[in-house]
Amino acid sequence: MSDDTQIVSKVLILDNATAHFDTLKQFCDDNNLIGLRAAPKNILRTLNSFIDLGGILMSEDYAGSLNETIELAKKIRSARLELPIILRRNSDSAHLTLPSNTHTCFSGCYTIDDLTPLHQFIQTYIFSVTYPNALIRGIGEITLQSLQGQFKEHTVLTQAPFVVRDRNIFGEVFSLIPIESFWCRGYMMLQTEDSILDSLVISDKGLECTKTPFRVLNNIIGEVTNLIWGAFKNRFIGHDIDRINTSIAQVPIIINHANKYISFGSENPQLCFKCTLIDESTGLFFTIYQWFIFNIDFTTELFEEIPATVDDLIESGELELF
Repeated sequence: MSDDTQIVSKVLILDNATAHFDTLKQFCDDNNLIGLRAAPKNILRTLNSFIDLGGILMSEDYAGSLNETIELAKKIRSARLELPIILRRNSDSAHLTLPSNTHTCFSGCYTIDDLTPLHQFIQTYIFSVTYPNALIRGIGEITLQSLQGQFKEHTVLTQAPFVVRDRNIFGEVFSLIPIESFWCRGYMMLQTEDSILDSLVISDKGLECTKTPFRVLNNIIGEVTNLIWGAFKNRFIGHDIDRINTSIAQVPIIINHANKYISFGSENPQLCFKCTLIDESTGLFFTIYQWFIFNIDFTTELFEEIPATVDDLIESGELELF
């Protein structure tokens, strides 16, 4: 991962004004956004599926009239309360403010003639947390090495890191491990689908399935989690125990299995990485999502990357004695 890696985020664009598409697309390109569109009849179904979003851009006449758009926004907020919505108003809208009694639906408004409020919205709600480039690059390298070490017969592909505000759980299996350091406190989470075993059993010929399949998967995900966490500690925390924040403050984690929802009690966007593992011999593949949730403490001023020693490189396998 290069030094100029940019964090991106997906936004759902609910706008029918084709004359403005080029302007909105250029705005997305300039602000590290990936714009997505959905057919009006599929919006709620799309939002109820796993789609990692940072926010929603909606025009005031998207559903027909302004009142119909407001009603749709209320339904969206009910389905995905954590996602902020910004309303594009027509240039002739009175005072270019939000319609009365809609502040619970929309986080702000803008016009196509003045994108300044939209830019401020993106910075406030989506890119409100600044992640050091060394951290982003380091996590990407650590995760890639850990997955390649555990899934030797697979090709591991990683996408650009991104941030999300939604709280949807991907798949049926996830691991959680606390992250404790002098500059951050929170959790790392890996998520994948139970169907991962369909490709693992076929491709990893030496995999011992003496246990029930889901226990095999649990062990694999647990091992990857430990590998990443161990490398994370060596690279970003070290052994300076005296500097680690020993505060006993905690935040409840709420999990709703029926709705595939998880909340870490923080409004901060979550730092995410998506990894796809491909078995070239069979064409089978599966996806692992990695989330970093710094929900208790994140003090970037104290962040530092610890230089690796020769012993560390030998232990990790990057170097070997001649």
